[in-house]
Amino acid sequence: MGSFIELNDTLQLTPEQGFPAELSLEQHLKTPFELDQFSGKNFHFQGKSGIRIFHAPPVRNFLVENRNGKWIYWGLVHITQVVHDYVKQKTSGQFFLIYLNSPDEMKVAHDLIDGREDKKFFTSLEQKI
Repeated sequence: MGSFIELNDTLQLTPEQGFPAELSLEQHLKTPFELDQFSGKNFHFQGKSGIRIFHAPPVRNFLVENRNGKWIYWGLVHITQVVHDYVKQKTSGQFFLIYLNSPDEMKVAHDLIDGREDKKFFTSLEQKI
């Protein structure tokens, strides 16, 4: 008997789990956001399955948007709060952005960081949204 706890370096979120609505991929690809647009903004996430532990500041976590099972690497975050629901086996918390990938960085980040073809959102640098 024991407990399963997952250590994560990636905060991968769907819109339902709290991926920030302010981070519109379509808008970012046309007119890239600047990090200072989100200065001082705390974002919340909820309902991550399982009990998850994330790197604590000053160590970064990757921020990934999950779109229908495909991953988009947005940048880096510091997670400032984590709450575990041991009954429902869910993790929630809050974070803020510390680095925002440019559109070009987003298109190559998956290959540099992850490499799993089944999770890759951008199939080529020419892909249009």
